[in-house]
Amino acid sequence: MPIESIFPRLEPLLPRVQKPIQYVGGELNSEVKEWDAARVRWALMYPDAYEVGLPNQGVQILYEILNERDGVLAERTYSVWPDMEAVMRENGIPQFTVDGHRPVAAFDVFGVSFSTELGYTNLLTALDLAGIPLDAADRTDEHPIVLAGGHAAFNPEPIADFIDAAVLGDGEEIALAITEVVREWKDEGEPGGRDELLLRLARSGGVYVPKFYDVTYLPDGRIQRVAPNRHGVPWRVEKHTVMDLDQWPYPKKPLVPLAETVHERFSVEIFRGCTRGCRFCQAGMITRPVRERSITTIGDMVEQGLKQSGFQEVGLLSLSSADHSEIGDVAKGLADRYEGTNTSLSLPSTRVDAFNITLANEFSRGGRRSGLTFAPEGGSERMRRVINKMVSEDDLIRTVTTAYENGWRQVKLYFMCGLPTEEDEDVLAIAGMARRVVQAGREATGRRDIRCTVSIGGFVPKPHTPFQWAAQCDHETVDRRLRALKDALRADKEYGRSIGLRYHDGQPSVIEGLLSRGDRRVGRVIREVWADGGRFDGWTEHFSYDRWVACADKALADEPVDLAWYTVRERDEVEVLPWDHLDAGLDREWLWQDWRDALDETEVDDCRWTPCYDCGVCPTMGTEIQIGPTGRKLLPLTVGGRPPTPPAARSDASSLR
Repeated sequence: MPIESIFPRLEPLLPRVQKPIQYVGGELNSEVKEWDAARVRWALMYPDAYEVGLPNQGVQILYEILNERDGVLAERTYSVWPDMEAVMRENGIPQFTVDGHRPVAAFDVFGVSFSTELGYTNLLTALDLAGIPLDAADRTDEHPIVLAGGHAAFNPEPIADFIDAAVLGDGEEIALAITEVVREWKDEGEPGGRDELLLRLARSGGVYVPKFYDVTYLPDGRIQRVAPNRHGVPWRVEKHTVMDLDQWPYPKKPLVPLAETVHERFSVEIFRGCTRGCRFCQAGMITRPVRERSITTIGDMVEQGLKQSGFQEVGLLSLSSADHSEIGDVAKGLADRYEGTNTSLSLPSTRVDAFNITLANEFSRGGRRSGLTFAPEGGSERMRRVINKMVSEDDLIRTVTTAYENGWRQVKLYFMCGLPTEEDEDVLAIAGMARRVVQAGREATGRRDIRCTVSIGGFVPKPHTPFQWAAQCDHETVDRRLRALKDALRADKEYGRSIGLRYHDGQPSVIEGLLSRGDRRVGRVIREVWADGGRFDGWTEHFSYDRWVACADKALADEPVDLAWYTVRERDEVEVLPWDHLDAGLDREWLWQDWRDALDETEVDDCRWTPCYDCGVCPTMGTEIQIGPTGRKLLPLTVGGRPPTPPAARSDASSLR
């Protein structure tokens, strides 16, 4: 039976909320497919506001891939602001999709993409508004399968009670595989109900179903064992890795928002993965190996995306975009193609040691010359050795001097505070570095309008990184060090006025630390916080540290663990970590050795350009590094269309190592 749109009930209520436009849908390139023509139906959610969620690449890619398939339907939903939540509860409006305004509870799969753990309370709001029981154990055959994905799903244990399943890694192929499992189960008449469907997904080896794993604990609170409780369910669930990104050139038709969003540009992921080996970086560790898109595919995606969207900015995205083996040719080719148009190019992620002025000039050829952003991460040379960020202060000064000489006036530097082994002087060294940056700019240009902005975030140890065993720095220490840094900059009469300081206090980082390394018991804390009104915890104006502390004390009162146990406690080598049964491909012994190397301040090279150093990903996952050069160039676009691309097979265009 068709599922009716709730929009006729919703529309009269929209004048009562702020930004009603975010709830109406109808964006360019959105799609509403016929309900009865689909056999499998997905509701895709990014658990944040529309303005943050709509630009999310992961959701947009899955939305398009699923809707391309016959018999499959995908629609989107986002977190509603508290004013809309109140209106919906008052008027019995369920959580709805913005495409067809259909109730989320009517879909087969409710897929939620978590890029940060601070979205967990928003998941509970969406489930409750949808009429889906918060506890997976209470759901019946009438409810959708609640499926978690995204980077935060690499440790889904804190939300294990609330989700039916989780997927690790790239979603393109596994989303289609899950669709086929659901389709087959439905075509067979849904034998065994919900439990059988979940069992089929779990036995495939590519989907983690928490209910099929039992966790036992030691008297001191540590985990004793995580073991399957059903026959045929694997002991370890592996991540998914898409090879040959040229075969997945999505999004082809980017969604164009109706309301203002955090990123209003067409984004192309030019490669996936990073092997720089920054020890704090979960994204770099869990997305290995490096897989580049070829220069011609990048050009095709940019051309297609601009035609389909009308965006005026193109962002070339990756964890370290300037590391693409052909980034110079990519930049020049695109700059040549779009010179004289209203299209601008941006490279949001640039390492100090990958930057060169030729590259920067290509990206600013269209006339837009905004500030440059670099991320030394650690204030002192010693700290950068600890975190394996192999960038010296002299390297940075040489780079910014060149930039200033070529017309730039502003540089932004990003750091973290609270890193393992950090001392007060490591943070105060940031002031000295910022001073040298401004001094270099003044000397290079003879001008006084040189600016340096220092932005600092609190460090959070993450699963599947060498720092997963580290003690998190308490927020009092982080805040004290940041105050001292602020005082040092303010006291600098010569350069202080030219240096801006932006930082977040340490309290949100502590809660993120609880959620990132938590186990299933932390689910009780999340529930208490949500019941107490916790929403949009990633937003400063909505976050309440006191609420989280009080709810943690209450939820964990009968356990031998507390907030400090999950955060400021260092783990030892033999401790069973909550995510040990979830395989990111990284060898645990290699991670431990890299943790010891960090304490010894030993640096490790990037395996793209050096022999393999046995992190374990390629042999474990059956993958390999895919990088160029391809030897190809981007040809100019013509008025009547584009010239044919010279024939070349992908296998000839990559150097596989």
